[in-house]
Amino acid sequence: MTTYPSIFNDVIGPVMRGPSSSHCAASLRIARICRDLMDENIKDILIEFDPRGSLATTHKSQGSDMGLFGGFLGWEADDERLPESDKHINTAGINVTINIVDIGNGHPNLYKITLHNHKETRKLSAISTGGGMIEVIEIDDVPVSMAGDYFETLIYCHAPDKIISFLKASVPFDDMEFHKGEKSFIEIKAQAFFGEAICKELMEMEGVITIKQLKPVLPVMARKNLKVPFITCHEMLEYNAEKNKPLWELAVDYEMARGNIAATEVFEKMRGIIHIMGHAIESGLKGTAYHDRILGSQSPQFREKMEAGKLIGGETNNRIIMYVSAMMEVKSSMGVIVAAPTAGSCGALPGALFGTAHSLGLSEDELVKAMLSAGLIGVFIAAHATFAAEVGGCMAETGSGGGMAAAAIVEMKGGTLQQSIAAASLALQNSLGIICDPIGNRVEAPCLGRNVMAATNAVSCANMALSDYEQLIPLDEVIETMKAVGDQIHHTLRCTNLGGLSITNAAKKLEAMLEEQPRQFFKSC
Repeated sequence: MTTYPSIFNDVIGPVMRGPSSSHCAASLRIARICRDLMDENIKDILIEFDPRGSLATTHKSQGSDMGLFGGFLGWEADDERLPESDKHINTAGINVTINIVDIGNGHPNLYKITLHNHKETRKLSAISTGGGMIEVIEIDDVPVSMAGDYFETLIYCHAPDKIISFLKASVPFDDMEFHKGEKSFIEIKAQAFFGEAICKELMEMEGVITIKQLKPVLPVMARKNLKVPFITCHEMLEYNAEKNKPLWELAVDYEMARGNIAATEVFEKMRGIIHIMGHAIESGLKGTAYHDRILGSQSPQFREKMEAGKLIGGETNNRIIMYVSAMMEVKSSMGVIVAAPTAGSCGALPGALFGTAHSLGLSEDELVKAMLSAGLIGVFIAAHATFAAEVGGCMAETGSGGGMAAAAIVEMKGGTLQQSIAAASLALQNSLGIICDPIGNRVEAPCLGRNVMAATNAVSCANMALSDYEQLIPLDEVIETMKAVGDQIHHTLRCTNLGGLSITNAAKKLEAMLEEQPRQFFKSC
């Protein structure tokens, strides 16, 4: 089934804190839905992870626990209290148990959650699909499919026919389905919840047990009969055959259709994202600190060496490396960043674009256009491959960020649409097969180096495309290949902490030191 990603849901976002969007932001969104399922009244929680998945070995160190606890408490993904969410959930009197058991399914990012209070017990299973995106796949042991982009109403009931007839005659909705199980319910996807009068009337109907209202957790809503002008690069070129629009305008056209919003709103949404990214880079260059991390603050010393003329290479390339480092250091210090397309790869794309824009003296509007262009390339990747390292290795994260950046840099330099597409293809070709093997079970290294590599690869491929180097393989086929290659990468090399650099003696020593005395270890960095 073809999906229609939103630039702001799936590609450039969420705004968040934490080392990993797949772990932190996704888990928080899953837990927010759990909270609504329990009417914000939770006393006991059982969380289960499968030993064959990625979460069994990474849920604590990469932020899933932090995100879950924050979501159970009703927080946003950028809440400043998140680093201490374990303390807050204890204070709230919520008991949490985490077990590693065989829960099946086979998806590496599967959350199985059982919730209890003095009145009821509910179950929810969900997966993190990359970049903070989620899918709820079961509620109370009944299969569902929820992405968090609708107002979802669940009417638990017996004999649903009269209830469904009443709803069809009384309320607007996008989709309605009856799910039969031990706890049967009608699921209604809509643009808003029913009014209190409708809910009261429903509760008085024979067979209705309870009503649950699950709020959307994504910034851009879905809707019935959603259509987009294109969903592949080939379709985009056909759409643009007589329009001759640049990549950024095509991105606006796509997001207008996807989100049912005006062009000015698309542009200004991205401007807001740019401001957050820029602030993060500035914060990183001032120096950052956090007790649970491997690498100290390095971008300020890079700046000193660069300004003293002690580094090799051009000013643009070194500025990009510095910005990438600053962004990654803010992420590692629990500062506010934008997953672009993920938290683990949050440095490559903004580092490359801000560095290029500042070197070329471009305006903020030009930077907004560039990020929109990058976002559209990301839409094609999200629709036909993945951003999740647990599914496609680091190729899916930093590789994607580099491909997105390459296309945007070409446009920033005045290149053609075809050259932008060629740059993205070349950059993604160079990234095929990169594994995900974090050192010390933290999303810092080799993540930093791979973000730098992705950003500098983007510049190189942009220059190659501007010089009319041949891409040979069309962008759509490269993205299809990304998916196929990701499927072939061994699970130990997909963010599980079970292979590659993760299991070297040095990495295991670092991991043990962080577990035993993280604050003391940080002082030695």
